[in-house]
Amino acid sequence: EVQLVESGGGLVQPGGSLRLSCTASGFTFSSYWMYWVRQAPGKGLEWVSTINSGGGTTFYADSVKGRFTISRDNAKKMVYLQMNSLKPEDTTIYYCAAGNTDFSPAWYVQRGLLRPGDFAYWGQGTQVTVSS
Repeated sequence: EVQLVESGGGLVQPGGSLRLSCTASGFTFSSYWMYWVRQAPGKGLEWVSTINSGGGTTFYADSVKGRFTISRDNAKKMVYLQMNSLKPEDTTIYYCAAGNTDFSPAWYVQRGLLRPGDFAYWGQGTQVTVSS
């Protein structure tokens, strides 16, 4: 059974930090580009960050660039999102997802709002709330 399980969400004050983790099982994790996306209010899913299968290439949305860092550990089958300098507008549900190999990484960036079906595998999400 394929699973992606996120953890690490919670309540944090503006300017604070959280580290999200995502544990993968049931598929060849090291072969997939991995993504973090988040729920856009009243809309679809907003792309946040991408990491390639080897972990050496990363991309970030302008809204999080310089504040968030994506990383992965293929031996542990985990992907992480370190979130610093958090803002109230970062409040939402965050999901990790494995990329569909039919779509290029650039496609995910350029598509705009995403849907769960755009990905090969999809987690259940973890809530992040940034509030004083």
